[in-house]
Amino acid sequence: MTEIYLIRHAQAEGNLYAMLQGHWDGNVTALGERQIDALAERFKNVKIDELYSSDLLRTRRTASAITKYHKLEMHTDARFREINVGPWETCFIGNVIKETPELFRTFMLDPDNFYLEGAEKYKQVKERALEALRDVVKENEGKSVVITSHGITIRCVLSGLMNIPLADTVSLPIFSNTGVAHFYYDGTNFNVDYINDASHLSNVLKPKPQKFFLRHEYLNPISDREFYNYAYRDSWLAAHGSLKGYEEEAYFESACRHYNIDKKALLKFFNGDEPVGLMDLNTERGRNAGYGWISLVWLKNEYRGLGCGIQLLARAYEKYAALGRKAIRLYVAQDNESAFNFYRYCGFMVLGSESSANGRIYLMEKKL
Repeated sequence: MTEIYLIRHAQAEGNLYAMLQGHWDGNVTALGERQIDALAERFKNVKIDELYSSDLLRTRRTASAITKYHKLEMHTDARFREINVGPWETCFIGNVIKETPELFRTFMLDPDNFYLEGAEKYKQVKERALEALRDVVKENEGKSVVITSHGITIRCVLSGLMNIPLADTVSLPIFSNTGVAHFYYDGTNFNVDYINDASHLSNVLKPKPQKFFLRHEYLNPISDREFYNYAYRDSWLAAHGSLKGYEEEAYFESACRHYNIDKKALLKFFNGDEPVGLMDLNTERGRNAGYGWISLVWLKNEYRGLGCGIQLLARAYEKYAALGRKAIRLYVAQDNESAFNFYRYCGFMVLGSESSANGRIYLMEKKL
């Protein structure tokens, strides 16, 4: 009898950023690292003979939960990778929903009929992953094996083993990060014990389901001046409690300079058709020093604290990484405790502080 534990990776950057990651090789998040620690404790005293993983970083990092207490070689196999979503790789879900709503609905709810040129079909994922699983059990008869893989790939495997349609998300749910499936192979059949067990995670290690998938459009400050000024004023009030020191014309002129340098420097964010956010990037500042600069991040009040702010920052991460910058910097008012805590949570560190018209401000940086 061969025993198999099939585990989804910990929270990864694509999960947090509401991005389609597929074969994109993003890392796990800070929360993901804590989930890995919890997974390690779960398997600390479990007999494990062999360890396999998809070759992508997020699954290899997750597999390190096993090697923390078990001296095992990690075997990587690309057949356990996530579905390749082709032209959707690194696209933000909110934009995909807006641009191709029916195709995305098919991707999520009618997987057997999903087809996107340049992307894998679910059937192809199922075939390669089941082939890899059969090879693993053939090579490890009578052993206990852990395999770390990905959400869709795991569902494809279990759909084949349990004869459950992929469209049945009740009987075959989308796995939690570090969710575990446990089953046996008796030489003829696979017998599933349980699926999607994440009992090793405390409530603080289980992120709330993403409620909003924000999309963005590139903003021209001249044609959308009223919105830009409104967003900057509201952001200033949230940071300082008054409009003391606010210089609307100067800030608007700066936005126009940023736009003239880079027509994709200003982004307007929407929930559906409702404008809910704005980000202003000064792509010239810090260019020679190797960092990117964020001049403004604004989010409508009722969308704060709901996991939307990180979706705005993710666009800056993506842009500045593509430009070869090694870090991102911004200012935060010392009195703006909620913003300061948010940026700290997102990995920004304080480099220093300085005086401004409204008191001291922190210079913060996040490494890319």
